Amino acid sequence: MATSVKMDDDTKSRLERLQAEIRLETGKRVTQQEILARLVARAIASKADLIDSFRDNHAPLDSNARKQFHSGMISSGRTTTEDDIDDILYG
Repeated sequence: MATSVKMDDDTKSRLERLQAEIRLETGKRVTQQEILARLVARAIASKADLIDSFRDNHAPLDSNARKQFHSGMISSGRTTTEDDIDDILYG
């Protein structure tokens, strides 16, 4: 059972170029469905890499940036408990 997949024009164009390149390099005609099936199979084999590609890439702060951030913090002289936080957030 075939199902259609929606993709933007740029992705469709890149898939078509990939299809043409496979044909030129191997001499075999492959369908876009075959290409997508193989890409999904490879992504399943390395799920961690695929999942990581969707994460926001935040570089860790260097020690100077961390010090600068913490330098703006002041102590109120009062210890804050979880109950205090609950009272502030939930009333």
